[in-house]
Amino acid sequence: MKILAAVDLASPADRALEVAGDMAARTDGHIYVLHVAEPDPDFVGYDIGPDVVRDQVAEEYHREHRQVQALAEDLRERGIDATALLIQGAIVDTILKEAERLDVDFIVVTSHGHGAAFDLLIGSISKGVVHNSSRPVLVVPSTQD
Repeated sequence: MKILAAVDLASPADRALEVAGDMAARTDGHIYVLHVAEPDPDFVGYDIGPDVVRDQVAEEYHREHRQVQALAEDLRERGIDATALLIQGAIVDTILKEAERLDVDFIVVTSHGHGAAFDLLIGSISKGVVHNSSRPVLVVPSTQD
């Protein structure tokens, strides 16, 4: 079984990865741990702008790369076959494209439960994935401490 677990590195413990790991362990499956990084800034002067901006974007990207690699390594230490993926792009579109490209059996995402007003203004990633995916999607609620 191939599982795509889309993770949000801003959350200290991502429930999607926890659930996907349990499922993969029971089915001898493979997990693709995917974090979608923000695309490069689209402001005027980015290509020729100050080095500090490019350096800041690069450092953030490297930090996220280390984090997603560590998540996959934790799974491998538990005996679960895992691959780390860090891809820049629009979050929902990238999740869906990777699910198709990797031919996964299903997608696991976390719902942060921000509420209707947040979803209206910002949008809901889990909702976008569920409504646009041709593959089964498991939405795991985040823990609210």
